[in-house]
Amino acid sequence: MKFGDGVEASIHCAALLAGLDDDATIPGSALAHRFGLSPSYLQKHLKALTSAGILESVPGAAGGYRLARAPECISLLDIVLAIEGRKPAFRCCEIRRRGPERLPASAYAKRCAINTAMLRAEQAWRAALGAERLSEIVAEFQHNADPRSVAASNAFLGRHRRPQKPAAAG
Repeated sequence: MKFGDGVEASIHCAALLAGLDDDATIPGSALAHRFGLSPSYLQKHLKALTSAGILESVPGAAGGYRLARAPECISLLDIVLAIEGRKPAFRCCEIRRRGPERLPASAYAKRCAINTAMLRAEQAWRAALGAERLSEIVAEFQHNADPRSVAASNAFLGRHRRPQKPAAAG
């Protein structure tokens, strides 16, 4: 199983955004710069995360991105599915039925054992990623990472944080 680079970028962005307080946002261009990514490349993934309800996009000159829900309510599986899609990683094409020595369809009444094993393995990794919460990853980073890395992340948030004005009472 191989995930695209967008999964790593998306998890890093979400983890960084988890450090924002209030309703502040970070511009997508700043996130791209922070991780050395093309802004257009990252924008595609930020849009997918927004469509999945993981991020919220705030428009305007002072806008940017923030988490749409609490970090403890976001799993790694949520992020992976937003970026990679929901289709199974393994798709059985029933190649056992092909070839010059084909058997009648009745010979294949039972499900392909390879397909069954692959689907079982996929269920296991999806369950494992579903159990991993963004809040736990952020807490582990804050506790175990090199203090210089934590300080750099905090400094980035301080430099690029865009406070949002509260909505006017109507």
